[in-house]
Amino acid sequence: MRILITGSSGQIGTNLALYLQDQGHYVYGIDVRTNRWTERIPTLLQDLSVSYTNHKGGIGYVEYPQNLDLVVHFAAHAKVHELVERPERALANINVTFNVLEFCRQQKLPIVFSSSREVYGDIHRYITDETHADFSFTESPYSASKIAGEALIYSYAQCYGLRYLVFRFSNVYGRYDNDLERMERVIPLFIRKIKNGEPITVYGETKTLDFTYVDDCIAGVAAGIDRLIAGTVYNETINLAYGQGNTLVAMAGFIGEALGVQPDMRIEPARVGEVTHYVADITKAQELLGYNPTTPLREGIQKGVEWSLDWWAKKGTTG
Repeated sequence: MRILITGSSGQIGTNLALYLQDQGHYVYGIDVRTNRWTERIPTLLQDLSVSYTNHKGGIGYVEYPQNLDLVVHFAAHAKVHELVERPERALANINVTFNVLEFCRQQKLPIVFSSSREVYGDIHRYITDETHADFSFTESPYSASKIAGEALIYSYAQCYGLRYLVFRFSNVYGRYDNDLERMERVIPLFIRKIKNGEPITVYGETKTLDFTYVDDCIAGVAAGIDRLIAGTVYNETINLAYGQGNTLVAMAGFIGEALGVQPDMRIEPARVGEVTHYVADITKAQELLGYNPTTPLREGIQKGVEWSLDWWAKKGTTG
């Protein structure tokens, strides 16, 4: 297969691209930044939020590889609280998705879209199968941008015959997620701070989320790609998560356990715009994709800590 991945320098994009390459597929990446973890992925540096102007094989002014089979669209500003402070980034997310969809429409390509558990908001605290998102309870500009992205995809399917899979991810963690200077992700941030004996702040003492180890996430996405290309599964919206909830307090404790350090933990109220309870119903992923996540949070944290320590040692830093 020949696959275009937007957001190919991010955590999920990097892991997926390397996985697909190892399976013998051609991968071409697009991102606004270089990939800090690997040079294996051929990547075009481009801002996909600019106006769509080229209808002859590219987004913006750039020509892309021909004879593509599929587009995987991961590119987005993804930090919930950051988009509360900078809501214009939510609009950029919507513009990027529109431009990618126009490319797919012109090239007649199917798309895999990364949505988020954030679309559910806090209203459905215990019923989170794919039919129960209530958009009148949108929690943040970030979740609004994902809702808008999904809506655009559904409209392109209706009007132009676009084939798609929408994956609603939930707190994916593991390899290639510790680019903290670019974006503070909670698990690598806690690993760094706990390792260095610094205090950590947990926003929401009872905040419970469904953490997904990256290998489980990639297995689900790859299964979806295979079935979308084959035409056996398409035009579906699917939760991809582990299917169990853990509090942030428990997660921080697992990091301390893996490091052999007692975390210095401060508790603050949950921040504006953040979902405070989410556990995914993954029945649909199991039935359609044969999805079987195998890495519980304690085991995944151990792997994530080991990877981060090894990465920092290779770079000669303390994190």
